[in-house]
Amino acid sequence: MTTNTLAVLVPLLPFLGAAAGLLSGRTAPGFVRPLAVLPTLASLVLAALVAVRQGGGAAVDGHTELTPTGSVPIELGLHIDGFAALVAVLVAFVAACVQTYSTGYLRDDPRYPSYAALVSLFTSAMLLVVYSGDLIVLLVGWEVMGICSYFLVGHYWETPEARAASLKAFLVTKLGDVPFLIGLFALATDAGSFRITRVLGTVASGGLGHPTVIALLLLAGVAGKSAQFPLHTWLPDAMAGPTPVSALIHAATMVAAGVYFVARLLPVFEASQAAMVVLAVMAAVTMTGSGLAALAQDDIKRVLAYSTIGQLGYMTGALAVGERGAAVFHLLAHGAFKALLFLAAGVVIHAAGTNSLAAMSRMHGLRDRVPDAYWTMTVALLALAAIPPFSGFFSKESVLGAAEHVTAGHTGHAPAAAGWIVLVAGLLTALLTAAYATRLWLLAFRGRGAEAPDHGRQPLTMTVVLWVLAIPSLAFGGLAYRALPDWFDGRDLTPTFLTSVLGTGLALVGGLLTYGAWQRTAPLAARTPMGAVAAHPGGDAGLVEAEAIATHEPAYGDIAHAPDPADPGRLLLGPLHRHAADGFHLDAVYTALFVRPVQAGARLVRFLDREVVDTYVRGAAALPRLLGSAVRRAQTGNVQTYVSALLAGTVVLAVAVLLVASGV
Repeated sequence: MTTNTLAVLVPLLPFLGAAAGLLSGRTAPGFVRPLAVLPTLASLVLAALVAVRQGGGAAVDGHTELTPTGSVPIELGLHIDGFAALVAVLVAFVAACVQTYSTGYLRDDPRYPSYAALVSLFTSAMLLVVYSGDLIVLLVGWEVMGICSYFLVGHYWETPEARAASLKAFLVTKLGDVPFLIGLFALATDAGSFRITRVLGTVASGGLGHPTVIALLLLAGVAGKSAQFPLHTWLPDAMAGPTPVSALIHAATMVAAGVYFVARLLPVFEASQAAMVVLAVMAAVTMTGSGLAALAQDDIKRVLAYSTIGQLGYMTGALAVGERGAAVFHLLAHGAFKALLFLAAGVVIHAAGTNSLAAMSRMHGLRDRVPDAYWTMTVALLALAAIPPFSGFFSKESVLGAAEHVTAGHTGHAPAAAGWIVLVAGLLTALLTAAYATRLWLLAFRGRGAEAPDHGRQPLTMTVVLWVLAIPSLAFGGLAYRALPDWFDGRDLTPTFLTSVLGTGLALVGGLLTYGAWQRTAPLAARTPMGAVAAHPGGDAGLVEAEAIATHEPAYGDIAHAPDPADPGRLLLGPLHRHAADGFHLDAVYTALFVRPVQAGARLVRFLDREVVDTYVRGAAALPRLLGSAVRRAQTGNVQTYVSALLAGTVVLAVAVLLVASGV
């Protein structure tokens, strides 16, 4: 079987699994779980075979014209280089873990068949984006992911939080997709083709007419999909969906799509120095802002959501300095430990059983009750904090090292200003990341909240997945940084001495400061009674989570404001805590700038429609209605009246004729 045939099957198998799962969900429920897991596992095996055959060598290309357009053709094409081959393995690997984990996490969920089918479709769409050699086909996968995220985030649609979160995710990403689509058409017009290889050839020959405009239009879509400032606000609210969905979106699909797109078309962005600086500023603001926000959240999943935004900022920062190898390296490492963090958080949520879904301030005694989650989550948090020798250290240092090379003028792919912006923001974010990772670990596993009832052990499928993901979180970075250059552009990914010392030193400082603040708040915690934790019935973790979302108090989006004077994040941030907890009020700004004007416009249109347009319609109907009423009154049904009227009319006509004839 040829490599092209194998590559076609990689996204096709999850798609067929999704279709079969939807069709057989009601008629043959026993086949739902095998149809969810087996096609994804088969896709993982085939993606690994494609990667082995590609071997980091020449790209595998194949294309056929999909439809004639009369101008720029649309082709069904494949373009598999080292980046695509490895990212596809990551996508299939995380999806297989999520599907396996979900068989236990949502085992009693009545909507599991549709959930599993949507996860498979989500996976298929991302794999289509990764392997696509044509921008229009890539756009199809891009948009299918958008609609899948809408349904999956809104899985618990009975709750207003889930409905609002799914709608917000859909609308904010579509806000970026509109300029993204315009940019794709502009790019294809200049290149004369939607095929990626021809687009890159046009860029290399200097054939782009307006590179800055095109790059900025494309960046709008990337900011929406990959949750970068200023279109990142949808991602923290998307935590209202099931926890395995969060793992899939944050680790291998959706938000990774924007980073991967820029990596694949990086020469387009490098053609404009202004676009590279804009990308660097976007990455810097995203990194630092999300780090501060994560340090102020009480919900464990919102901490991880802001963490994802910040780590994506590292990836876009690497792209801003022209180092797509470092960006994709961090994408691969982050995919493993972020999936582990979310899936372990699902176990913690079930064990904590809190009314406020996953309020860390209410957790107590979880270390001994969920030992598998404790140890694996500790590994993932160390990787997130970039502590050597965990995988996040090597991938994050490759980003910082690339930024340092640009500041020293060792590369001409990006302006020095972009290098300084990314380097300074990246070092500051290293401190913040270690701080909120330490805070999460302390509050979740050494918390001072009230004791929650024990809900029993988790299904074996959930526990096994945690340990499977712990392996790459621990060992991937050290093994990969030597081998990956052969798969990418050949640039060295070895950590540099200066950034390694600075980054690791700042991470240790952040962790120690947080631990000191936590110790300092211990007397205050002893004097602050924590409210009783409501007990949930034992059973499925997904149903416990759904009940928590439906019943918690305060509202899901306002959980970060729950008063907790013993929180070390409150001590570290001081007066900034209130603003960081609310995401620096960006939602309020967008409400004032966009939501309220649109609502006011809608009210004006409704008024004009009802009071102006409808008035004309009612007026046009009034005269015929009056005439009809008059005619109706004349129709009495009395024959004598009709004969009298006829005779009277005859007399009137006769008199009129006589008058005319006499010349009067």
